[in-house]
Amino acid sequence: MSATPVLYLSHGAPPLADDALWTRQLAGWSADLPKPKAILVVSAHWEEAPVTVGATTTVPLVYDFWGFPEHYYTVTYPAPGAPELAAKVRKLLNGPGTEVHEAPDRGLDHGAYVPLVEMYPDADVPVLQMSMPTLDPRRLFDLGRKLKPLRDEGVLIIGSGFFTHNLSAMSVGVHGEPPSWSTEFDEWGAETLRANDVDALLDFRRKAPAATLAHPRIEHFAPLFVTLGAGSDDENPRTVIDGYWYGMAKRSVQIG
Repeated sequence: MSATPVLYLSHGAPPLADDALWTRQLAGWSADLPKPKAILVVSAHWEEAPVTVGATTTVPLVYDFWGFPEHYYTVTYPAPGAPELAAKVRKLLNGPGTEVHEAPDRGLDHGAYVPLVEMYPDADVPVLQMSMPTLDPRRLFDLGRKLKPLRDEGVLIIGSGFFTHNLSAMSVGVHGEPPSWSTEFDEWGAETLRANDVDALLDFRRKAPAATLAHPRIEHFAPLFVTLGAGSDDENPRTVIDGYWYGMAKRSVQIG
């Protein structure tokens, strides 16, 4: 059996559910994937060190956003917990000086459940969210390397962020012309991913154009490094979704 692919997706915000194109793209993507036995999500919206795993029995949702209409706070996603996956994560990551912590009441934030509602609407796949313990690209890549064996057990690893992310510089409507800083960074990222130049991606702060505008803080790009680490050297990332949403690049990639 071939290894389950590993993904980096741009997760949008709660109004993604109102975007017919993007929801169709996410649904089509998951339809082309083998049905996973479980899903492990590393989201831009949970930074906590050391590595911490979330709820494994009843999995609540974390409505970690403000100022939206009320109906966005009534979305449900009753996915099964994944205690067996949590045990495997602990086994892979625990070591000298490293201990995986647990947050049994911590549910899925919008970086996890918003895309999953579109990709696996039946909520029939066990889901576990894991914290991002650092924003250091190399350390996140190494974290992905340690998680890579999960792919051989049917686990879908998802790094969830946004390929460009600068909310303070948003200046266009949902499908308006994106700003130059977003297109320049996105085009560089597309070419660098196509070339499988992992070193350049890890050093994007120095190598990419408009990097500090595209990511004033890098938490939305950082999950990509986990995804890259969980890939194999001979597996080139390929773009599955591209385009822009409120001027931000929604590029999403698959490895494997």
